[in-house]
Amino acid sequence: MILVTHAVVGAGLSTVARANPVFAFGIGFISHFILDAIPHWDYPLQSSTKTQDSNPLDADFIIGKAFYRDITKIGVDFLAGILLSYLFFAYGSSLHSFVRSGVLWGAVGSMTPDFLQFVYTKVRKEPLISLQKFHIFMHTEKRLSARPVLGPALQGGIIILSAIIF
Repeated sequence: MILVTHAVVGAGLSTVARANPVFAFGIGFISHFILDAIPHWDYPLQSSTKTQDSNPLDADFIIGKAFYRDITKIGVDFLAGILLSYLFFAYGSSLHSFVRSGVLWGAVGSMTPDFLQFVYTKVRKEPLISLQKFHIFMHTEKRLSARPVLGPALQGGIIILSAIIF
């Protein structure tokens, strides 16, 4: 899943649970793994060394031009997730209220596991090793990477459905 999908679902779940920021972060964090179990599309990261045939625990990111392009792509995805979470679930509240709300922290919590995957590639120590193994275990093997229309459309549907349901 892309970050914006994770963020909107995590933010929406936090509103249903009327969660405080800490609990909302936890709800979002857990929701990440559940969403990753659904077949989905991801945009390619050019700086990643992970290939279809390689051991996913051996993945790394090469710091260079491609990495900075990837960071820009990820940053836009992250910011879109925060913005849509605000628009769908906290619109009209002050920035101060939003920062203190479960909505923001549900969104952030839901995106954190992917950030920790990057940290894992650079640190490779516990508890990151165990978390990475769990992340890989929960991640579906069925990818929609070869479906550049269907994959993003399904995630758009999940975002819209989350905005309606939550």
